[in-house]
Amino acid sequence: MSLSARHGLLAAGALATVLAPLADAATPRPEPAQPLAGTGANAAGKAAPNVIWILLDDVGYGAASAFGGLVETPNLDALAAQGLRYTNFHTTAISSPTRAALLTGRNHHSVEMGLFPETATERPGYTARIPASKGTAAEILRANGYGTFAVGKWHLTPVEEAGPSGPFERWPTGKGFGQYYGFLYGSTDQWHPNLVEGTRPVDDEPRGRHLNELLTDKAIHYIDRHRIDDPARPFFLYFAPGAMHSPHQVAQQWIDKYKGRFDAGWDRYREQVFANQQRLGVVPRDAVLPPRDASVKAWDGLSADEKRLYARYFETFAGFLSYTDAEIGRLVAHLKETGQFDDTIIAVMIGDNGASKEGSGHGSLNGLGVVLNPEAGISRALSAIDRIGGEYSKPNYPLGWAQATNVPFKRWKQDANSEGGTRNPMILSYPAGIRDKGGIRGQYAHVIDMLPTTLELARQPAPERIGGVRQEGFEGTSLAYSVADAKAPSRHVTQYYEINGSRAIYHDGWKAATLHKAGTPFESDVWELYNLAEDPTEARDLAARHPDKLKELQALFEREAKKYNVFPLKDTLYQEYARNRSYWRGQQVVELAPDVGRINAQTAPPINGPYYRLTVPVELPEQGAEGVLVSSGGRFGGSSIFVQDGRLHYAQTNGAQPALVSSNRVLRRGKSQVTVEFDPAASGGAQVRLYQDGELLGEGAVPVRNGFAYLPFGESFDLGQDPHTPVSERYKVPFRFTGTLGKVTIDYRRRAAPPPAANFNAAQQGKS
Repeated sequence: MSLSARHGLLAAGALATVLAPLADAATPRPEPAQPLAGTGANAAGKAAPNVIWILLDDVGYGAASAFGGLVETPNLDALAAQGLRYTNFHTTAISSPTRAALLTGRNHHSVEMGLFPETATERPGYTARIPASKGTAAEILRANGYGTFAVGKWHLTPVEEAGPSGPFERWPTGKGFGQYYGFLYGSTDQWHPNLVEGTRPVDDEPRGRHLNELLTDKAIHYIDRHRIDDPARPFFLYFAPGAMHSPHQVAQQWIDKYKGRFDAGWDRYREQVFANQQRLGVVPRDAVLPPRDASVKAWDGLSADEKRLYARYFETFAGFLSYTDAEIGRLVAHLKETGQFDDTIIAVMIGDNGASKEGSGHGSLNGLGVVLNPEAGISRALSAIDRIGGEYSKPNYPLGWAQATNVPFKRWKQDANSEGGTRNPMILSYPAGIRDKGGIRGQYAHVIDMLPTTLELARQPAPERIGGVRQEGFEGTSLAYSVADAKAPSRHVTQYYEINGSRAIYHDGWKAATLHKAGTPFESDVWELYNLAEDPTEARDLAARHPDKLKELQALFEREAKKYNVFPLKDTLYQEYARNRSYWRGQQVVELAPDVGRINAQTAPPINGPYYRLTVPVELPEQGAEGVLVSSGGRFGGSSIFVQDGRLHYAQTNGAQPALVSSNRVLRRGKSQVTVEFDPAASGGAQVRLYQDGELLGEGAVPVRNGFAYLPFGESFDLGQDPHTPVSERYKVPFRFTGTLGKVTIDYRRRAAPPPAANFNAAQQGKS
């Protein structure tokens, strides 16, 4: 049986039954055209609707005003008022798994995304290589004649495939998107983003423009270009901004909008939002607000300094979310101005998981600097409180605000066992196809349902084959039945969850779940049991009262986990995150031509932890030269080798502790080799030595923690420049090298003596 037949997609009788109540509101559309001769693709009819999926990042259930939160999101409110609010919609609890499941309509282990590309292993379910037999929404709709574009976060390309030469089959343009503009990994700086367009790095400096603005501009450009080039064809846009993942960065006027509005703190926030949610009807009147988590301090017990700092963190988050809403509004306004809004299906998923717990107990001013330098406490952040949200900060709010914005649920992002990790708001707008304006839908739903839902509402088939590869069936359930009938019983009745050992199983209103602690035996995990139909906030654990029900659900989890490649369970995946997965992994000596281009830091040769000797031939003219020779990362985590004032320098920062090692004399002019040796064998840090033609010019110690000098998330590895944020405040980006740069050699083999000088011209030979 074909994939489309199995799921009832486009079967004329079934579709008529589902959408019959909408017939007076919907515009009649012809059946899709027959496959195009010689292509095997289905052409979308002229009247097929456009499709836009908007996926926000790290937003809890109780953040946006559209679902009762205290952060103003008037544009999301407006979409919900003329569309539908889905209150029982679920994600996987974390980024890449949710995105893979959304785009394919299959469970995340089923499409090999058990966690992140950065944590991939070679066992089934965790390779991060989405199979060609499980095509994406873009591949399906493109085969049906749609124009397809994506902007924003991807986070689905295997690290070893993200180098300058690809392969590009698992980049967005290899997964069905005709156009792509965004960032490949989990986060990027909002003021200095590390972007690609298609498969090539974007070299333009934003010059103070926010990433949200850049993404919205590009989305509008793609839509307008498509209308000019082929106005008869519909389009599919996947809009996935970096918001609201850290860093929470936004223009000052958006932060000022919320000044003083959260001074009452996170406990009062939870109470107010819970009351709003019950009044809106997105949380049942008889639901119970669980107590504050034991790991979160009472707001009234905080010091005045803590309250002032923590309130500022959340003012910044709130401003960032309101600004993101404004950019969504700008996109929607453009659709209205061009007459496309009424016939566009827009699905907004407010979060790819629950609110982030990654800001720690007291928040973070400098991203992962708080992880590498936890003793910094709040004093450093307080001294820079006015910078929070600007380009000199990389903030994330403290844990108390994560719980507050997850109201009414327990726990948070990463916790696949909890509704606080997995339940997110969803808004569905389709003016030409939704009659119940402002309706609320409580049917159980999961992110894997979005693709079959979209295809059914858009009257599009799922091709038997994509690129010659036979397609496997969807694992999600279309929600089109719920559009016309608010009281229809849920059709998605079983769903498993698993992230790094924490796991859950939902079935027909009941849920069994366990929060796994890494390093402990899985068989020792304590399971809880909830009747979500009566207790949606998981306030009453029924495991002791219904042991037989718990065993039944545990057995169901075992069956589902075996079916979808969850087993064997592994709780060490996060430990894999920063392991060397680069394109050059396994090479003892790496050679890079100076024109190799920008490389994502995750896939670049590592220079942040292992021993290495980095050597580069340079030519310094008689009048001197300056600039960056090699850089990795930026001011929130990175290292840089540069020439300034005639001297060679090595700079490093983990986001909290800057370090600098400089030569004790100026470099000789003319042609020579300069070498930086990084030796982590030193107690409590690493020894850095600087050489010119084998002669030691300077040395010093730099900090290393947990095996890493820094983690260069969100920025790139570059030769001859430092393009995003500066590793060292001694220079301004991009600080391009004004001399001549030769081939860079990184040697990971330990040597007792520095390499001999080599002829500059000879070293120029060969390209990476």
